[in-house]
Amino acid sequence: MSEAFLRPSEPSIEAAQAEIVDEFAFFSDWSERYQYLIDIGKRLPTIPEAWMVEELRVTGCQSRVWLVAEGDASNIVFAANSDSAIVSGLIYLALRVFSGRSAAAILSADVDYIQKIGLAKHLSPTRSNGLAAALALIKHYAQRAVEGERLTAPTMA
Repeated sequence: MSEAFLRPSEPSIEAAQAEIVDEFAFFSDWSERYQYLIDIGKRLPTIPEAWMVEELRVTGCQSRVWLVAEGDASNIVFAANSDSAIVSGLIYLALRVFSGRSAAAILSADVDYIQKIGLAKHLSPTRSNGLAAALALIKHYAQRAVEGERLTAPTMA
């Protein structure tokens, strides 16, 4: 498995979301929160150039975002990259919540950290649409795994 895949640091989806809410509560205004998004976006592991192909691109994002999944119904890990600093932060948060979880947990998750930290009302419509598209793709990968598909990242040439 590639080092590009994000490993969970919290024991569950709920714990990851609660930790994100706690982190964002530390900041007093949105300029600080945006800077934090940019900073955490730098934590996204680099994905191989071979994965930056149209088939792995998240449609619906104004920025270029690639999302790769690997695993089966018991455990799916995700890797991603974006050409936008803020979007990289948004994607990092999503992967922190969902990577390393079971497909069932991903599909049943109530994604509430976006509302709780105020992202929903502070993102532009295009960024909101892009985040929604990325979250939908994560759920799509989980659904494919539930249906028995083994998710594999493309081989590197």
